[in-house]
Amino acid sequence: MRTMNPQPKKKSASRHTGLADNSGTQRSDSPGRKQRSDGAEARERLLHTALRLFAEKGFSKTSTREIAQAAGANIASISYYFGDKAGLYRAVYTEPMGSASDDIALYDQPHFTLRQSLEGFFSSFLEPMKQGDLVQLCMRLHFQEMLEPTGLWPKQIDCDIKPAHAALSAVLSRHLAIKKADDDVHRLAFSVAGLALQMFICHDVINAILPKLIGSPAAVDQWAERLVDYAEAMVAVEASRRKAAGNASSAGIKLVRKKKP
Repeated sequence: MRTMNPQPKKKSASRHTGLADNSGTQRSDSPGRKQRSDGAEARERLLHTALRLFAEKGFSKTSTREIAQAAGANIASISYYFGDKAGLYRAVYTEPMGSASDDIALYDQPHFTLRQSLEGFFSSFLEPMKQGDLVQLCMRLHFQEMLEPTGLWPKQIDCDIKPAHAALSAVLSRHLAIKKADDDVHRLAFSVAGLALQMFICHDVINAILPKLIGSPAAVDQWAERLVDYAEAMVAVEASRRKAAGNASSAGIKLVRKKKP
């Protein structure tokens, strides 16, 4: 599932990092462990502070000095963890929400029923909603990116959104018994994804009108269940439309054949 991940994915650490006593129990007071813990906390603090400032002011109007000062960190730590301002912005833009393409395996499985696929799709899509205000900062940052492009949005479309859309279209095609997605399948895929996307875009509005609908992880899970129901109905309507169109086409062919001398 997509989660608000403040750190990039790393390879699993060795089981024997740090010091151990004679019983084999890991010692929690290891200087190496404390240093790694402090480093992770410092990086996370910079990441969250930068997210807030970039979301409020945009890339060009936010300085690394301002970020370091607000995070209570040395400005050199930005270079250490992120390389430069652009690297920090890239991490802030991509890391917290995770990647939609990473979730494809949760819903695009040939043995899944339609409902199982939709459950996997919506539960992973809405997982970040459980993180409260942090997800709204991410949305504001995305709006800032559209107003002040740095090139990350087109890259996200190509590397993240397109693969996820293709996977969802494949799922829908499979359950509609279509070999290859046509325009109507793509319309349906965009519409299904839009059910979840509007919750992010309208988060402030929902929170102002009826906050309990998104005010807890259980509430988000309940909304995800409802979206599965709505999406199933959309797929059923599309299946019925195709069946009716197919019947009409067959009837037309028969009528033409009868008219031939």
